[in-house]
Amino acid sequence: MIDWNLAGSIANGVAGLAPPPPAGAFEHVAGPTEESERLVSAYTGLVASEPIPQPEPVDRETWIESNHASLRLVLDPVTERIGSGFGVLSGPMSTATGALLAAEVGAISGLLAQRVLGQYEFAILDPQAPPRLLYVAPNLAKAAGSLEAEPDQLLRWVALHEVTHALQFGGVPWLRQHIATMVGEMLSALNVDPRNLFKLPDGADLRSLVEKVREGDLTTLVVGPERREALDRMQAFMAVLEGYAEHVMDVVGADVIPDLPRLRLALDRRRADRSGLMRIFERLLGLELKLKQYQQGKAFCDAVVAAGGIAALNRVWEGPDRMPSLVEIDDPAAWLKRTTPPALAA
Repeated sequence: MIDWNLAGSIANGVAGLAPPPPAGAFEHVAGPTEESERLVSAYTGLVASEPIPQPEPVDRETWIESNHASLRLVLDPVTERIGSGFGVLSGPMSTATGALLAAEVGAISGLLAQRVLGQYEFAILDPQAPPRLLYVAPNLAKAAGSLEAEPDQLLRWVALHEVTHALQFGGVPWLRQHIATMVGEMLSALNVDPRNLFKLPDGADLRSLVEKVREGDLTTLVVGPERREALDRMQAFMAVLEGYAEHVMDVVGADVIPDLPRLRLALDRRRADRSGLMRIFERLLGLELKLKQYQQGKAFCDAVVAAGGIAALNRVWEGPDRMPSLVEIDDPAAWLKRTTPPALAA
């Protein structure tokens, strides 16, 4: 089992390397959230079946605690399998592996806790658990300074993105169960041999690893090529979720954020301009894929709306079979052709 106390301590230590914000910064998040819900619903037609979560301005430590609570549901069942089959060594192997994974999880989440601005957060494997709407105050304050952005405009823009996610999951009944099913399928494919975590690779191993990292295919080292199709579905799904929110925050934001064009350029530059250490972590852990999801997903959503309006894009919410494939993400016209009702296609 992962030592979550150790993971939390490491995460908070790493996150604490970034300076704290001024006292009272970004505490007033209710107004921008209410505004965003009204504007996003008006544009997209998405309406939550229940009230969206109350917005919470949080520090990095609270963000880490919330995300570690969700990660436990995902990772603990997997780590329980680690060390089995080693007889009398199963206990020591599990303990050592749990400490190692705690260090890795802690370092990763600590680095992320320095950067994330806002998050619609929920327990992926528990669709009934209440979600949270978090705004990470120290990171918003830091970003406002580094981006030379008006704090109010930055907060309103971030709120548009996170509220869009809240309306996606609150207004599309099948969405949370669908992602839980996909993640469960991925987890069932994991087959982690703890000996590989401690193994010093030889030259052939290193060459293979470098090639997989270069190709952006490191995930198959853990999931396995036989689950590549499931991984592709997950990547396409996440690209739609993120791309839809990116599209909405720009379209809706254009009417309420005077400095939107400059803010968009600055945010894109912030996402791309990461330190060498962050680049290594992101590449190894698949976080670089997140940036690609923003880009590919937004391009897909922009193209679909340009061709058929927001009503055409909203077909993605009709059911899992309406989600584009990874190939269709790069070919919006093919997805439109597949999903256009015969009466409209005629």
